[in-house]
Amino acid sequence: MTGLVEINFDGIIGPSHNYAGLSPGNLAATRNAGKVAHPRAAALQGIAKMRANLSLGLVQGILPPHPRPDHRWLAALATDYDRAPIHLKAQALSASAMWAANAATVSPAPDTGDGRCHLTVANLVTMAHRSHEWPATLAMLRMAFADPAFAVHPPVPAPFGDEGAANHMRLTDHHGAAGVEIFVYGEAGGPFPARQSREASEAVARAHGLDPARTLFVEQSAAAIAAGAFHNDVVAVANERVLFAHEQAFADPAQVYADLRRLLPAIEIVEVPAAAVSLQDAITSYLFNAQLVSTGDGATLVLPDEARANAAVWRWLERHVAGNGPIRRLHVVDVRESMANGGGPACLRLRVVADPATIDPRFLVDDSKLDRIAALVAEAWPEAIAADAIGDPALIAVIEGARRRLLGLLDLGELIDA
Repeated sequence: MTGLVEINFDGIIGPSHNYAGLSPGNLAATRNAGKVAHPRAAALQGIAKMRANLSLGLVQGILPPHPRPDHRWLAALATDYDRAPIHLKAQALSASAMWAANAATVSPAPDTGDGRCHLTVANLVTMAHRSHEWPATLAMLRMAFADPAFAVHPPVPAPFGDEGAANHMRLTDHHGAAGVEIFVYGEAGGPFPARQSREASEAVARAHGLDPARTLFVEQSAAAIAAGAFHNDVVAVANERVLFAHEQAFADPAQVYADLRRLLPAIEIVEVPAAAVSLQDAITSYLFNAQLVSTGDGATLVLPDEARANAAVWRWLERHVAGNGPIRRLHVVDVRESMANGGGPACLRLRVVADPATIDPRFLVDDSKLDRIAALVAEAWPEAIAADAIGDPALIAVIEGARRRLLGLLDLGELIDA
């Protein structure tokens, strides 16, 4: 199909960004629980990353923050923000929807039975603070992708955990060609919860009308989950013909690679050996939670600064690039506020392969629009949120007012009460 390009929809980091440590298995979030967060700096770092994508020639989209605190969720629990216990206040205030890789699973039009791009909103049922994201996400995606070229599905029902594109990869000769879709699931039984169920992945594949012969269901390795790889995109990422993965990403890597080579003979598999980069180094640096994108001079990795700061990781990357491997360019960005809560460059974006002309233009940005968003963030976002400020009514007023102003700027007033 012609006209199909990669569009990265980044979550604008919301004014309620804080470090409440709500996510067991996310080692960074647990380690930084209770520290002072900086929502303004976080959002500006995210905007700078979007500018970096634009500088690489990519099309860039946005997903605005959800209403926080989530008063509807609290009402369903027969309470309100004033009366709720502190753990429910923290869960209602979470800005975790900023990690748009968990918003939905996306199957581009060349892969689906009806020739439309299908998106299924993730249910995120494993974690309480994320389980109430899907209604706002569904409303937003149905606006952004209202064109008949898309089909936007509600989430898979509980209890089958689905955490979206963070556990899904696509490989193809080029974006407009039919691809191989890979769903990565975990099995329970380790020290941390497995976030993605095979049942949910299979349900999404059926809803999208995928060809079973070109769809793989792959088990994530127990070692990766136990080491803190709570999503597949912490240990593997793919784009077009390139799969970039840690040696210990999958339970049976030899079978995965054999299946991929059979289905896509031109595939380029870049496996990082554990002897060169340990799982611990891979996870703390978020080496694989990079955006792997196609640019004019070949595949580019958009990496967090933490990857450059890790000697073993950076040494391996420099050797790979110097050796004329499939990844030709390294582009480092500063997303330290997101990283401190367990989300790198890939977490912050939902990749959609589509024709930009079919997208609601309010959800697409250029440098000028990012200038306006950044100016508002610098003025309206809280500079800092301490752990003991979560219940402060004055802070809540600032958070809610900042989001309303952003939606006004974006002409997305319909989402104020989404």
